[in-house]
Amino acid sequence: MNPHYINQGMAAHNQGYGGGPPQGYGGMPPSGTLPMGQRPPVSQGQSMYNGQPGAGPYGQPPLKQDLPHQLYGGGLHMQNGPQQGMASGPHGDRYGSSMSPRIQQRPPQPSMGQFQRGPVPLGPQGPAPGQITNQMGSMNLGGIPQGVGMPQTSMGHPTTMGNQYTGQQNTQQGRLQNPPTSMGMQGPSGGTPTSMGMLGPPTLQGIPGQSPQRMTAPGPPAVSTQGPPMVGSQPSIYGVPTSSPNYSMGGPPTSMMQGTPITAMAGPPPMPGQPPHLQHPPMAQNVTTTGPMMSVGNYSQMDNMPPTSMSNQYGAPPLSPPGVGPSPPGVGPTPSTPPFANQPNVGGSMHNRPQMGMQPTMQSQPRRLDPDQMPSPIQVIQDDKKSRSGVFQTAQRGSVPPLVTTPFVTQDQGNCNPRFMRATMYNIPCTADLLKQSHIPMALSITPFAQLQANEHPPPLVNLGELGPVRCNRCKAYMCPFMEFVDGGRRFQCVFCSCSTEVPAEYFAHLDHTGKRVDCYDRPELCLGSYEIVGTKDYCKDGILPKPPAFIFMIDVSYNSVKSGLVHLLCERLKSDILVNLPKETGAEESEIRVGFVTYSNVIHFYNVKGALAQPQMLVVSDVQDMFVPLLDGFLVKLSESEAVIDSLLAQIPQMFGDTRETETILGPVVQAGLEALKAADCAGKLYIFHSSLPIADAPGKLRNRDDRKLLGTEKEKTILTPQNNFYTKLGQECVVAGCSVDLFLFPNSYIDVATVSEVCKVTGGQVYKYNYFQADLDGHRFLEDLKSNVERPVAFDAIMRVRTSTGIRPVDFWGNFYMSNTTDVELASVDSDKSVAVEIKHDDKLSEQDGAYIQAAVLFTSISGQRRLRIHNLALNCCTQLPDVFRNCELDILVNALCKKALQDVLSIPPKEVREKLMNTCAQILACYRKNCASPSSAGQLILPECMKLLPLYTNCIIKSDAVQGASDTSTDDRSYLMHLLNAMDVSTTNVFFYPRLMALHNVEVESTTVPPMIRCSVEKLQDSGVYLLENGLSMFMWIGMNVSSDWVHSVFGVQSAAQIDIDKSQLLDLDNLLSHRIRNIVKKIREERRRYMKLTIVRQRDKLEPWFHHFLVEDKGANGTASYVDFLCHIHKEIRSLLS
Repeated sequence: MNPHYINQGMAAHNQGYGGGPPQGYGGMPPSGTLPMGQRPPVSQGQSMYNGQPGAGPYGQPPLKQDLPHQLYGGGLHMQNGPQQGMASGPHGDRYGSSMSPRIQQRPPQPSMGQFQRGPVPLGPQGPAPGQITNQMGSMNLGGIPQGVGMPQTSMGHPTTMGNQYTGQQNTQQGRLQNPPTSMGMQGPSGGTPTSMGMLGPPTLQGIPGQSPQRMTAPGPPAVSTQGPPMVGSQPSIYGVPTSSPNYSMGGPPTSMMQGTPITAMAGPPPMPGQPPHLQHPPMAQNVTTTGPMMSVGNYSQMDNMPPTSMSNQYGAPPLSPPGVGPSPPGVGPTPSTPPFANQPNVGGSMHNRPQMGMQPTMQSQPRRLDPDQMPSPIQVIQDDKKSRSGVFQTAQRGSVPPLVTTPFVTQDQGNCNPRFMRATMYNIPCTADLLKQSHIPMALSITPFAQLQANEHPPPLVNLGELGPVRCNRCKAYMCPFMEFVDGGRRFQCVFCSCSTEVPAEYFAHLDHTGKRVDCYDRPELCLGSYEIVGTKDYCKDGILPKPPAFIFMIDVSYNSVKSGLVHLLCERLKSDILVNLPKETGAEESEIRVGFVTYSNVIHFYNVKGALAQPQMLVVSDVQDMFVPLLDGFLVKLSESEAVIDSLLAQIPQMFGDTRETETILGPVVQAGLEALKAADCAGKLYIFHSSLPIADAPGKLRNRDDRKLLGTEKEKTILTPQNNFYTKLGQECVVAGCSVDLFLFPNSYIDVATVSEVCKVTGGQVYKYNYFQADLDGHRFLEDLKSNVERPVAFDAIMRVRTSTGIRPVDFWGNFYMSNTTDVELASVDSDKSVAVEIKHDDKLSEQDGAYIQAAVLFTSISGQRRLRIHNLALNCCTQLPDVFRNCELDILVNALCKKALQDVLSIPPKEVREKLMNTCAQILACYRKNCASPSSAGQLILPECMKLLPLYTNCIIKSDAVQGASDTSTDDRSYLMHLLNAMDVSTTNVFFYPRLMALHNVEVESTTVPPMIRCSVEKLQDSGVYLLENGLSMFMWIGMNVSSDWVHSVFGVQSAAQIDIDKSQLLDLDNLLSHRIRNIVKKIREERRRYMKLTIVRQRDKLEPWFHHFLVEDKGANGTASYVDFLCHIHKEIRSLLS
């Protein structure tokens, strides 16, 4: 794009602080690429998206092209921010009034400033830094058309336009202060922020300015008011003349948008002679963010209103030549000069009506919105890191924690660490009607064994001996910091049910002058939000203390497993890399977990590895119809006691089955065998099953091939996404009762029916790993890293979780991978740091603002040493009677996590179209409620977004695009089921990066730095031919290499001379002896360490056959299967909101 036609400075007369009314520019949405979340094809010749856009935002799927098979094994995490040369406010305030077409403009004069997409310097007579603070925070697109002259608000005050560049003044605390308004900027006297809107054809207005300068530090906002521009004024850095400004001294925000309607986002140019207001219906075209609220404005059809404009802070040139004022009242603007014929990204004419007495010289064309001006996840994440990093103290009830992407350390002062439990809202509506009116689901995301930071303390262990945990007599809630001691400490009143319970004599302590026990800070259960308590025999099955758990490794030794190298690799590395890392209690010398080994094809082989034996013994069970365990003693052993025998067994297995020709396999009897072995040993445990093909052998659990990917995306898709029978579901339920968890490692070369076989993992709380077309030399390292991570992480067995709430609310729905035999208890045969459960909560009575609301999640489990324990997490929330308080204290990431899990539940019961419409309707209802009940009065053409939910449309679109939700014929049935299984148990931090991948540039990294490069927006427009980019979403990782990348860079990292010579089949970077190679490998290593699964690195060259697969994860672009781009979806949501409000 030619910088000579962007952001050119113009002259403006500087009187006071303001200028004409602000106005934005619209335009056509960018053409998109593939939607996020789609899987690569699974075989040669399999069809894949070619990136061709559909017929509009929700158009028909494009043509397809063939791509080679690949598998999910990399990931990306993406957040948005300003692009290079762009400053931004702390809450994404940089989006304001920047939707402008690339229209023709004169070359800059020596006195004009040129800067492309740079920050806006402030005028010499603007307010001093710090005078105007963005406290409220709202983004506003659109507004109420005003008449000529100084517009008045509904309270009679002139409107103000806040500056979007307030640096760090608008911190995350803006969510906790006053309710956001549409613009969010105060005047010098602290008045109420007003909105900045944008409408149709602009005239001229600007801010008194200095010479252009790049602003990187926080600065004072520019303030302007509506009014007719003055001709012959001094140059302004915005490139448009300004008039005398004025400040608003408070009063409700108003918008500053006027003008005629614009054409639809994707509509054709108007026909000659057709009245502009009949050509296409108006759609949301402007985005302005200024603090805690953002708005996207639509152009209202005010035919007789004089056009006004707001200079574009991102460099849009003025509509009229220097020195030419706007048209008089009631007269249309002068026709714009035709854009340059060959200039890219030109939005066409800015005017839809000819000036009085003149015929238009050019018909208006569709306008193009700048995606960079949409609310940015990157900006939100960066702002939260700046303002919320450090220590987070949990003493205050209802404190909204930092985002999951912000590095922080929790100081437990009575409420649990947010890594254990987060809520969609920290200020709960007092009544069910108010909650229903907000349309925000009240939900929790609970990860009871979440991994903590290195400098955070794990929940301490409390041992009360024979007394056991102290509980409420009525509701059975456990002792926690919220309990109130009365009667001199002899009784305590339960905060959950208000019942008064006598304190056991062994637990009694006197109270101090504040009513607290004198031993309050000596007992973790009285001062901490999270802690563990040792359970007595009353908490054990049949009153018997449990034994240490066991791991059973069950290896498929059929032809496919042997041929791929799986059997040889696993047996070679199992002991040296995996078994030595068995989990153990803190301070223990060795793990108490026992291990056993099984191999199988169409029969099952048990192995006796007792330490007293010279060689291992094999026992074969061929009657798989009635499974039994042929031995008890010697099957499950401690590693230290049978090390030599285990070494001998693992060395012999590849030799015994090296020449096998058995291709048919079984699976159901294998799980039954492991279950019976754990039952016989009377212990809980986990089965690690390494399986390669569809179980078609004649045995229980036999499956047929029912694959038909043409059904995906149709109303019949649930027939192949649900289990084909209930065998594995019932088997999983039997496993839960025995405390037997199942983890499946799948290595398929064809359809394996993940939807059915994964049921046993889903019900038991296990996990599924999938390695399509496994080859030991290429995929072996990833598989071993996943297995090692799975085995060595802390894990709890035979767990039962119950969520208790205070009177007035109750848990009603649970989402995740677990089993529930009743309506209250979540049963998991095993639970680890990756398992998360989402809980929906609803009212059953009114709440009190004074009392608040309380939640306790208690997990009863068996530790890895065989001890029965309780882990308890407590959380206190505020209550409110006003919707603005609800919206000010919400957390979007948890809302997205809950929405996606609810959508997965819906996918299996209703048509996919209804699932998508349900998601869009929820998004629109939430934003419409905010607009109606919380935002200041404004034009119907505005889309006003609350600060904490300004990214809701983006994430909603990402959920819809996800392969787990959006069915498409290009995604294999197994991949779809696999993603659904993973997503169902994901915690908040994982869904955050899964839906919006992380994209970063590698070609310009600083070799001396040790940090991960900054993120950029997830769009193809950010990719340069001369660049190299890394993309990851927690499951997959890609390195995209432009064709014009520097040969020196390629040689330093890959050891070849050009990008065309890079071997893209290799997933490991070469260990070359230079600083750049070391830096790139460290970046990849650090990102892998942040994720739960080892991500395979896939190299993608520009214009290679794999590039459409890579584009599929650029979620801000239009999808090849007709899914909307971010800009198009935002406009669609705006339309839905207007429909709801009308």
